[in-house]
Amino acid sequence: MATTAEVAAFIAQEFPHSKIRIDAVGQGGATVSLHVEANDLRPGGTVSGPTLMGVADVALYVAILGEIGIVPLAVTTNLNINFLRKPDGDKRVIGVCKLIKTGRTLAVGEVSLYSEGKPEPVAHVVGTYAIPAPTS
Repeated sequence: MATTAEVAAFIAQEFPHSKIRIDAVGQGGATVSLHVEANDLRPGGTVSGPTLMGVADVALYVAILGEIGIVPLAVTTNLNINFLRKPDGDKRVIGVCKLIKTGRTLAVGEVSLYSEGKPEPVAHVVGTYAIPAPTS
């Protein structure tokens, strides 16, 4: 297992370009957030689909690292997103991940995405990560 600080340090080192903040890690889940900027918007002033998918993917990765420890080569094998309502273009995007199953080679989780301050999710995501075999 890895702490919030350990996962945040790893993400900052390995993905220095990432704007996603690690807010919490543990208990089989994670919470991340993104301060939305102009380049995250699509026409109409809403947050773009690729931005939402990125937040969800990071939330899954962070939750998995929190659960199994820092395993850099864990990779996304599937990501399915349902867009539920228009996210606010002037609010942070919050990603709340809960792991459903963490096995030896695969981890499955779901992420609810929110516009900050709103109780209804803007998207629901289910994703699978492949976990590499330990090296000895």
